[in-house]
Amino acid sequence: MIQESHIESTLKEMFANLKFTAEPAGLYDPLRYMIEIGGKRIRPRLCLTAYALFKEEFTEEILSPAAALEVFHSFTLIHDDIMDKADVRRGVPTVYRKWDENTAILSGDVMSIESYRMIAKAPAKTVPAVLELFSTTAAQVCEGQQYDMDFEDLVQVPMDDYLKMIGLKTAVLIACSAKMGALIAGASDNEADLLYKFGYDLGLAFQIADDWLDTYGDPKVFGKAIGGDIVNNKKSWLLTRALEKAGTGALEEAMAMPVGTDEEKEAKIEAVKKIYDSLQVGEEALQEIQRFHRQALGYAEQLNLGKLRYEMLHRYADMLLGRRK
Repeated sequence: MIQESHIESTLKEMFANLKFTAEPAGLYDPLRYMIEIGGKRIRPRLCLTAYALFKEEFTEEILSPAAALEVFHSFTLIHDDIMDKADVRRGVPTVYRKWDENTAILSGDVMSIESYRMIAKAPAKTVPAVLELFSTTAAQVCEGQQYDMDFEDLVQVPMDDYLKMIGLKTAVLIACSAKMGALIAGASDNEADLLYKFGYDLGLAFQIADDWLDTYGDPKVFGKAIGGDIVNNKKSWLLTRALEKAGTGALEEAMAMPVGTDEEKEAKIEAVKKIYDSLQVGEEALQEIQRFHRQALGYAEQLNLGKLRYEMLHRYADMLLGRRK
């Protein structure tokens, strides 16, 4: 069985050696910038982990598709930051802030195209299934982003709709990463589907944890400014649950506070956070993260691949939610 230390070293080497076209620099420099600022590489890491459950060594057949998942994810971040008007990503200026919006849009587009080029390097016999999985997932991510934007114009959103939105926006790409690794490794349909469900529930837990961190996290650890969801009236798990428990009233008034200056933003964040604290929605979010974490591990157990392989998936799940589980 491939060891986790080898997965780690393979990830480092993979992205250290990842090259993009040199010219025009104005188009491709943002791609290099996004890859260089890093992150935990959770999607390619899961793809390699799923592959490692069934194979004894890494070959080129998995490396390019695994890297493609990070490239595609980085494309979504470039465009998300424009839509969210985010100034910081992973502790550094976002692409549209470092360059400009037009550059960010075009560089994001070519990053998406590059991810398909890399996916197509999967083994020939798996390319149809892998491309179908990836294309479906890519469309779902865009659907989730649209729902996310639509929700900003609504005062209240049912929790089921929120969970559907984060399932599309976040969880499906993590689930796709797990299933893709399994498909390329030659796993059975049942094994690939169980790994998809494992990744999906972990993705839900991961996004709820991200929502929690946006309000309660340390910006130095989180990698971006705290309170962005509150400033933009984004329907996070916290806001959705708070509206379920308390309705509008004071919460709607707080959401309507101006955010034209840094002082006004801080005042709004503090007002909404005070309401969250009174309703204990932060504690409830942590409980929900634990619930989806347990469900994901239940799917891992159903794989029946033995203790060592289950423990590897368990450690991945714990790593993914290590910021707050």
